[in-house]
Amino acid sequence: MDDKRSRIAIEDVPTPTREFENGGTEPPRKRRSRLWVAILIVAALAAVAYRFWPKSSAQPAATNTATAGGARRGAGGVPPVVAVKATKGNIGVYIVDPGSVAPVYTVTVMSQISGYLTQVLYNEGDMVRKGQPLAEIDPRPYQVQLETAQASLARDQANLDNAQVDLKRYQTLVPERAVPEQTLATQEALVKSDVGVVQTDQAAIDSAKLNLVYCHITAPITGRVGLRLIDPGNYIQTSSALVVITQLQPITAVFPIAEDSLPAVIKKWRAGQRLSVEALDRNMKKLASGYLSTIDNQIDPTTGTVKLRATFENKDNALFPNQFINAQLLVEEKQGVTLLPTAAIQRNNQQTYVWFVKPDSTVTVRQIKVGTAEGDQTEVTSGLNPGDTVVMTGVDRLQEGTKVSAQLEGAKAAPAQSGSE
Repeated sequence: MDDKRSRIAIEDVPTPTREFENGGTEPPRKRRSRLWVAILIVAALAAVAYRFWPKSSAQPAATNTATAGGARRGAGGVPPVVAVKATKGNIGVYIVDPGSVAPVYTVTVMSQISGYLTQVLYNEGDMVRKGQPLAEIDPRPYQVQLETAQASLARDQANLDNAQVDLKRYQTLVPERAVPEQTLATQEALVKSDVGVVQTDQAAIDSAKLNLVYCHITAPITGRVGLRLIDPGNYIQTSSALVVITQLQPITAVFPIAEDSLPAVIKKWRAGQRLSVEALDRNMKKLASGYLSTIDNQIDPTTGTVKLRATFENKDNALFPNQFINAQLLVEEKQGVTLLPTAAIQRNNQQTYVWFVKPDSTVTVRQIKVGTAEGDQTEVTSGLNPGDTVVMTGVDRLQEGTKVSAQLEGAKAAPAQSGSE
């Protein structure tokens, strides 16, 4: 009986419950189990999405890539390339060596007399011509010297005239024994002495006139004047330097060549051929054209070179004294050879080759031998004929037997057409 009451009392006690923020009364364990189930479901959905999403989204990208690749490769997947044709033409054999510009004449203008510099008649850097006035020295002292010499000449000329009259008188009196012969001999000596004095006076006059000419300083050559060395107002002495004049037209350039190259040059030189020379700047850009004018008479044993001099008209003053140049001497011109743009020639450690385009638009490697190179053209001595087509741009995508869509350099691109190989 007591046990039954005890069970009733226990059952009548209410089970404690926990209120949650959402107002529910769900036990914590049950809620946690449902939470784990939800997490697992989300993870499963994420895995499914990760598996299938790249396939559905990558498909358009792959399609776009394929489309772009097809556009790059040309119609039907054929890679487009830029091709060139070998041509027949002439090419020059050159010797290129560094040199420097050297003027034909460089003159330092000096004063030949002393005096005050009154005028300078040029501007620094001017081009002057031979005989053009450059400066003036005060001429008054030399004008006085001229007048003094002229006066002395007049006096001494009068004495000479008088002595000559007496000489004629004595010459008529001596035969008549009116005067002794000694008097005649003395008079003859006096006349000769007076002649010498007159000549000295004339020389003094000429010297004074020359000094007056030296008062007007003129350009001895045609060329460009440099910086002024003496300003007006200064008293200058004999041989005082006033200015330096450098001839620019024509002008020369001196450059050395190796002694091994000398025989070919001398052969042409002795045959009377005029070898052309081009002056190039540091970037190998043409500055002026001229011709070989001189070969030095000895080889420098320390360098194994011989100096050559080329002459340039230099009408546009492109060359300047002491300017660095690259002298390009034309030794020979090969005619009727096979020429190919240098950019189309490929090289590796074993061979020199080109990608030859066959008539069926497939490419193959063809070994060639090259000769003289000039600018962007190279002589092909074997392996190609004029008219052959080779690839110049796009060789990195080629393999033996690859079919290409070749477009000649400079030609307009043809519209792509669909098709397959």
